[in-house]
Amino acid sequence: MGLIKGLRDSISRVTDRLFAEDEQKRIGIYGPPNAGKTTLANRIARDWTGDAVGPESRIPHETRRARRKENVEIERDGKSVTIDIVDTPGVTTKVDYEEFLEYDMEEDDAVRRSREATEGVAEAMHWLREDVDGVIYVLDSTEDPFTQVNTMLVGIIESQDLPVLILANKIDLEESSVQRIRNAFPQHETIPLSALEGDNMDEVYEKIAEYFG
Repeated sequence: MGLIKGLRDSISRVTDRLFAEDEQKRIGIYGPPNAGKTTLANRIARDWTGDAVGPESRIPHETRRARRKENVEIERDGKSVTIDIVDTPGVTTKVDYEEFLEYDMEEDDAVRRSREATEGVAEAMHWLREDVDGVIYVLDSTEDPFTQVNTMLVGIIESQDLPVLILANKIDLEESSVQRIRNAFPQHETIPLSALEGDNMDEVYEKIAEYFG
């Protein structure tokens, strides 16, 4: 009986590993607020599934809960990968309700949104530590990338030994500086793009298939 049980357990472990290898990879889209994460998530989802992930807005912290689009199959240059996209709330050290007042919100709505955004940051960090298999890190190439949040998040990603692809978004804007982002994180490859206009998405898809396939 002991031999049979041991054989059964061995078969079970092998089967579990095989199924684990077939599981789709969850790729988290991370970055600071208003970097264009949801715009990118929607661009990828529409290109490969025809559906959007969530609403886009110029108001910061529009995404206040992680949103997931499953079964996104990306193919480029003979490589293919099927992933679940996780669009996460923008991570910041502090969410102040007063920043919402600048967009003509009532104070009660601003306070509610700031509370939801704070909870969303905690959720994003939980996903990063527990539930993603790789990271697409989106930065606004018109902004200074040398911030506490970016340094902290990239450090956490590296400590988790997760594959990470850094994207320098908004290259359609005149103030864009991709080199500034490359200088900030020289240990990682940086790909320029405009998620809004769709510029350089072919290379983005090539790199997604390469990094996460």
